[in-house]
Amino acid sequence: MWIDTHCHLDAAEFDADRDAVRQRARDAGVGLCVIPAVERANWARVCEVAHRYSDVYALGIHPLYVPHAQDDDLQALDELLTLSRSDPHLVAVGEIGLDYFVPSLCEPAQREKQWRFYTAQLKLARKHGLPVILHVRRSADMLLKGLRQTKVQGGIAHAFNGSLQQAQAFIELGFVLGFGGAMTFERATQLRHLAATLPLSAIVLETDAPDIPPQWVYRTAEQRAQGQAQGRNEPGELLRIADKFGDLRGVSLDEMGRVFSENCIKALSLQILI
Repeated sequence: MWIDTHCHLDAAEFDADRDAVRQRARDAGVGLCVIPAVERANWARVCEVAHRYSDVYALGIHPLYVPHAQDDDLQALDELLTLSRSDPHLVAVGEIGLDYFVPSLCEPAQREKQWRFYTAQLKLARKHGLPVILHVRRSADMLLKGLRQTKVQGGIAHAFNGSLQQAQAFIELGFVLGFGGAMTFERATQLRHLAATLPLSAIVLETDAPDIPPQWVYRTAEQRAQGQAQGRNEPGELLRIADKFGDLRGVSLDEMGRVFSENCIKALSLQILI
């Protein structure tokens, strides 16, 4: 079985054909999608979408949405996690983390607010006994600092693109690392090296649909200037991404489907199986 461990199926990009997108993914072999929230305004939506398709979801506040978040959003998250405790579709706190790539988020006040919301959500994950789904973008060392200060149940470091040492540190803290479309670009040499050398037991696959399109979906700036629309990533691309991963490792699709699904089930303590 195949699990897309990070898919924003609730996103507006899928409003016109969401049912067809999910069916295409199912037809391709993707039996389960993990749908992370990004802000308070979409918590109910991700829950509804996950239930509609028998998928699973996470609740949290994404660092890109922290600038507009209010402190009472954290209290609301705590309350919703309490109310949803018996829902087997809820599997993690996420998507949470730190983003030091976007310039506006690197200003001192925004870095402090990101840190405050990140550490507060780690504490909520610990309180509710849930793993976390982490947004990691030029922020691995600070994320690790937070995880060492507030022990959680592990989880997934989504779209990992750090160093080997950082990868090993996340693994030691009980995390698996998410690889997806970025790995399909030949110029992503460091990322492809990690995908080729890290233990299979430390890896899961994801699409991050509709974002991070793989190489065959991506449109260059020149192509977009010529009128070609940026391709939309979908959970149904997961097996083609897996095929590229297999080329790097010399691992069969059958073995990858089994190992990566087991890794996700363990990382998120999944109770819902295909």
